[in-house]
Amino acid sequence: MNIDSIKNGIVIDHITAGKAMEIYSLLGLDKLECSVAIIKNVSSRKMGKKDIIKIDCDFDFDIDVLGFIDSGMTVNIVKDGRIVEKRHMELPEKIVNVIKCKNPRCITSTEQELPQIFKLTDRENKVYRCYYCETKANRK
Repeated sequence: MNIDSIKNGIVIDHITAGKAMEIYSLLGLDKLECSVAIIKNVSSRKMGKKDIIKIDCDFDFDIDVLGFIDSGMTVNIVKDGRIVEKRHMELPEKIVNVIKCKNPRCITSTEQELPQIFKLTDRENKVYRCYYCETKANRK
């Protein structure tokens, strides 16, 4: 299989196999006017199998979303056909409006204009808790 290189855009690499569609959805890549390539189950010496997403345009997105989904990813910024920046994802300390609190008594259930904020409380076990009520986040 041959996927063309991109001139200006973003390559999200080292995605855990099977998670590319979740990232596509969370980042709203379906709304972009440019080409987006999702390459699934690519052979990888390091990971066995991985997914890759290539986005052939510049766009702004919350990079913390990627760290929350899969902290092993890399994001490559491409300009004029060359990688000009490479970022390694980490678990973010705080995520905003990525997931919703499931506690029906949380203030975010009644005050829906409040942002859904979760903070990292246990890095080793990847546990996030609601900023308002301390309910543990349900990660997929």
